[in-house]
Amino acid sequence: MGAIPPVCDFGWQAVDFVLPGIDGKSHSIFSHAGPNGLVVAFICNHCPYVKAAIPRMVRDANDLKAEGVGFVAINSNDADAYPDDSFDNMKLFARTNGFTFPYLHDEHQRVARAYGAVCTPDFVGLNNELTLQYRGRLDASRRDVGPPGLRRDLFEAMKQVARTGDGPLDQIASIGCSIKWKDAA
Repeated sequence: MGAIPPVCDFGWQAVDFVLPGIDGKSHSIFSHAGPNGLVVAFICNHCPYVKAAIPRMVRDANDLKAEGVGFVAINSNDADAYPDDSFDNMKLFARTNGFTFPYLHDEHQRVARAYGAVCTPDFVGLNNELTLQYRGRLDASRRDVGPPGLRRDLFEAMKQVARTGDGPLDQIASIGCSIKWKDAA
């Protein structure tokens, strides 16, 4: 059974972190915000839900640029226990899937905990004040790619956020594989 994140806590103030990117540089999450908002996507390389969604996620990230919304993806999984999610494999996954946005490594899982990330994929949509306005799914697909013409939930929600500053009241949570947490020491 997939993990399901909580419903949107409208107005939650996002927290900035600096994380290593697959480009070899350090990135502030907030530095990737557009003038009208930011999507923070918690993903990984091995999850079948992510693999099914990744082409549409890349499409939506590109289409949101025109709406003034930035996009950043973060991998918080324990790469020691799940080697497919290693930093080197992140580089390969991004290249293979044509990422046009930063892919960052949350090795210590601090960002995932601060944002309440639960699953991959897990989407956090912020407005231009970097407050939470969307906590929902990409679309109705799950482990398998859905039929053509599915409503683009994330894209439509963030388009509304870009234009009004507020997310839709009706949101359907994402579902996916649980974040692979490191054992608490």
